Amino acid sequence: MTSVLDITYFWNYFYPMELPYCVYILFSSKDNLLYIGYSSNLTERVKKHNSGGVPSTAPRRPLQLIFCEYYLFKEDAMKRESYFKTTMGKKAIKLMLSETLQKLGYKASLSAKSFTILHD
Repeated sequence: MTSVLDITYFWNYFYPMELPYCVYILFSSKDNLLYIGYSSNLTERVKKHNSGGVPSTAPRRPLQLIFCEYYLFKEDAMKRESYFKTTMGKKAIKLMLSETLQKLGYKASLSAKSFTILHD
């Protein structure tokens, strides 16, 4: 399986980072829940999550990156992250990632407990 670091390296090598802010979704293999955050350095942020450096996800490792979107401005990334916190945003995630979530065994409802919001 290709790691997030391999994909990020490939992307950055062939497509120099013109969009510095990223909204990302992580899947916890431990509790089968999703975590949403934004960052200006996706590779380092995912490493920090998986090394236990983020208190809110440390007990929920391992975490797998399942989605990311890049933005030119931080404010746009923050708005998108906020949208994903809403009921409509959660429904959008479930529609966009339905195959991925099914294959990973995601079974949570649309309740607020299904998502934890993280910030860089």
